[in-house]
Amino acid sequence: MPKTGFLERLQNGEAIICAEGYMWELERRGFLKSGAFTPEIILEQPNRVRNLHEEYVHAGSDVVEAFTYYGHRQKMKTIGREDELETLNLTALKIARDVADETNTLMAGNLSNTNVFNPDDPTTYDVASQIFQEQVEWAVKGGADFIIGETFCEYKEAHLALEAIQKFGNGLPAVITLVPYGPDRTTDELPFPVALRKLEEAGAAVVGLNCGRGPETMLPLLKEVRKSCKGPIAALPVPFRTTPKEKTFQSLTNPKTGEPLFPLDNDTTLCSRSEVRKFAEEAKNIGVQYIGLCCGSSSNLLREVAQAYGRSPPTNRYTPDMTKNSYFSGNISGHAKKVFSFMKCQVE
Repeated sequence: MPKTGFLERLQNGEAIICAEGYMWELERRGFLKSGAFTPEIILEQPNRVRNLHEEYVHAGSDVVEAFTYYGHRQKMKTIGREDELETLNLTALKIARDVADETNTLMAGNLSNTNVFNPDDPTTYDVASQIFQEQVEWAVKGGADFIIGETFCEYKEAHLALEAIQKFGNGLPAVITLVPYGPDRTTDELPFPVALRKLEEAGAAVVGLNCGRGPETMLPLLKEVRKSCKGPIAALPVPFRTTPKEKTFQSLTNPKTGEPLFPLDNDTTLCSRSEVRKFAEEAKNIGVQYIGLCCGSSSNLLREVAQAYGRSPPTNRYTPDMTKNSYFSGNISGHAKKVFSFMKCQVE
């Protein structure tokens, strides 16, 4: 089938599913170090990244997002590999472009928060802008279909990223998403619906929220964003059981001990497949057109999103089917009943 362009799909009212969360998933698999979270795996084991791209497309992603998150000058300085920055970016983009071409999907370049930007320090504006310019120019060279700017907690830094895409992106569309922490406002004190509306008015093709909050605590804010913004909005929560008391996965605590779970023990509060599907269904109902999952995502959870949006990705072949299970088929009898009772038995 001919591939439909990014803007054309949006204009046709089609949903776009985008897999994010590469950083956390590669760390979970043992190929990336928690802490710096830098993507040197691109240089050391590029096939691992390629495989994950293929896996996410298999699960329903319409987008192959180049793994250049934190692949910028400021971050790579922290591990002493700044001199390999261009090679890292162009390699990541080529891997993503190749997979997108082979799977007839879209390929996105990627910008992230710089960790150097300070809205109260004008000298950091130029530093952040230069970081964005480099990566945007590499994304154009690498053949991106559009560019994602994500996980900005300040409106002003997000706006700088958008400006860089518009100035150096050779006309490529921009998806800009802000990260919602505990308050319903950016760290430079703009309510999210207002900040995202301003980014939309400034020319972003899609605006929305990613990371920070899980499904339960992102959804109420998304409803307010939908009221404020006129065009396509994005939602890419972390698949963790955040609550009104602990709104972000950074604030989650162990229900037994009260100890903080972030950043190494969040798996104990991972959402179920049913919870992810419920979120995706509700997001679809309120008009979220660009949907996915962020840190903590996995292929089986992404499949729930795809199915909730009416998709039938290749991995549908492996959708659970309990009719053939020895204990859940409804035809359990004989010794199997006894075994099943032992499985469910609460030992006093």
